[in-house]
Amino acid sequence: MTKTNLLLATTNKGKIKEFETRLKSLPLFLSSLQELRLSHVFPEEGQTFLENARGKSVYYSRFWDGLTLAEDSGLEIDALDGAPGVYSSRFAGPAAGDEDNIQKVLRLMDRIPAEKRAARFVSCMVLSSRGKIIKEIQENAKGLIAVQKKGRGGFGYDPIFFFPPLKKTFAELSPEEKNAVSHRGRAMEVLHTFLLDYLS
Repeated sequence: MTKTNLLLATTNKGKIKEFETRLKSLPLFLSSLQELRLSHVFPEEGQTFLENARGKSVYYSRFWDGLTLAEDSGLEIDALDGAPGVYSSRFAGPAAGDEDNIQKVLRLMDRIPAEKRAARFVSCMVLSSRGKIIKEIQENAKGLIAVQKKGRGGFGYDPIFFFPPLKKTFAELSPEEKNAVSHRGRAMEVLHTFLLDYLS
């Protein structure tokens, strides 16, 4: 069966690994932005995850002969009025790493009681081809902000995102457990079903 080229419009190694794992059964040849080697990147200036995902997907699809998948995702915390939101990856500053962002959240949540630590991970995926949107997907996973880091798996805010149904943070889950319940895992499940039909 001929494989379809799919560009993953991201440089995030954690995301790329999750996509590769979930989509490996489909007739796809996956590439990432490193392989596209553009001298410029799409400026993520949208006010919502969906707006950013749409912009990235359509923009990069114009330079790619195949399908282009863009995802924008992040953490929304009720006690912080939805922050960090679209600034999740740079919450502690433009050059911030995962640990910097986690520590900022823990500082801001230091005196917030357990019953007010609700949060959710949001994932918005947009699939495009040559400047036209083919499919949009939005999913989320609800949880709580833990008082301290736990677990060594995952990436981003996973060590402080406590998932009540499993009584563990996302960083304490195996990749298979996380993909079964996470925002991105749920979105990928919808994407997989769509692509199964689309590619046939």
